[in-house]
Amino acid sequence: MKPIVIGILPQEKIRERMLEIARGERKPKPGEPKIWFTSIRSLAEVLSDDNRALLRVINEQKPESIAALAAMTHRKPGNVSRTLKTMSRYGIVDLKREKNHVRPIAKATEFRIVA
Repeated sequence: MKPIVIGILPQEKIRERMLEIARGERKPKPGEPKIWFTSIRSLAEVLSDDNRALLRVINEQKPESIAALAAMTHRKPGNVSRTLKTMSRYGIVDLKREKNHVRPIAKATEFRIVA
């Protein structure tokens, strides 16, 4: 699994960059970040020690549902669900809907941060 490249820029710079890409004025280079945070603090909240441990459990144990993951990690299902939804918004986790449950899939367990 390849590390995900994460960038940190102020919101206005992220917006400006995205608009330049949309207008065709800028072409992202292969090694550039695909996930952006506005501060190290917000990055630290999403990739806390507990959340990185959660990603490792997902990658190693391959739980069939959020409830199974919660049981494996001794966390409340609601807490795990909220955490996974946040990580999903940033593209760190995929949440696959299957029949009557949602299966989490980690896209990465390693990260390279560009500030």
